[in-house]
Amino acid sequence: MAAQEARRRRRSEYPPAPEPLPVPVPDNHTHLDARAYRIDVSVADALDTANAVGVPGVVQVGCDVESSRFAVEAAAADPRVLAAVAIHPNDAAPLAEAGGLDAAIAEIDALAAHERVRAVGETGLDYFRTGEEGHGAQRASFEAHLDIAVRRGKAVQIHDRDAHHDVVEVLRAAPRLPEHVVFHCFSGDAELARICNDNGWYMSFAGTVTFKNSTGLHAALAIADPELVLVETDAPYLTPHPYRGRPNAAYMIPYTVRFMAEHLGRDLAELCSVLAGNTRRVYGEF
Repeated sequence: MAAQEARRRRRSEYPPAPEPLPVPVPDNHTHLDARAYRIDVSVADALDTANAVGVPGVVQVGCDVESSRFAVEAAAADPRVLAAVAIHPNDAAPLAEAGGLDAAIAEIDALAAHERVRAVGETGLDYFRTGEEGHGAQRASFEAHLDIAVRRGKAVQIHDRDAHHDVVEVLRAAPRLPEHVVFHCFSGDAELARICNDNGWYMSFAGTVTFKNSTGLHAALAIADPELVLVETDAPYLTPHPYRGRPNAAYMIPYTVRFMAEHLGRDLAELCSVLAGNTRRVYGEF
């Protein structure tokens, strides 16, 4: 029992800090308000730890009205934070059923006007957690968020889980798209990567790309246009190898970037420069 408790305690602890990156690379998708294993870390402390290893800033992402307000407040309070605001696709169906989806989207629209908000997201389609009866509400919400991003001049961050075909269909059917479309936590294979290449859509790779069984992601990364590649943590989730299952945080970005450089056979500093430039092009300066 003592050994089991020790293992459980170790898995609930943050992993050690990696070696700093030679060129700073921001984390373009994180959730500073989400607590891993009930560990309470302030925004300032999380950013200080990230800065120490070459992660100069983060895009704090909202998933509902409350977390979107948090994102805006965090971005307004700390110059190292930019914000993204949205209703998560898995919340769209219950909100629609309760008659509150339109009001929630209207609130997101208002929040998106803030100068420190640089993206609308995460929005999209999730067929893993939401059944077919909720797909219509998800699609309507996704289309509304795309409209907000276009009108407000923001990028869009897409949540796509088990829904690649329909996400692409919605994007292709949209009357207009934002200038920058980002597949957050890219989960596709080489086929989806080719579609993104052809359309100029960005692919943001998370810690999942470091997993040994992620052969589809490895193939996608290998053919992705380097000018369309971003990196993220999706913290506190999706901790990269070799710390899978432990809490994630923005300071873990170097583990993923180093894997990407090794997989691609690229110089680490060169890849860092490309990733940093891509991030600035999508979200602007911090």
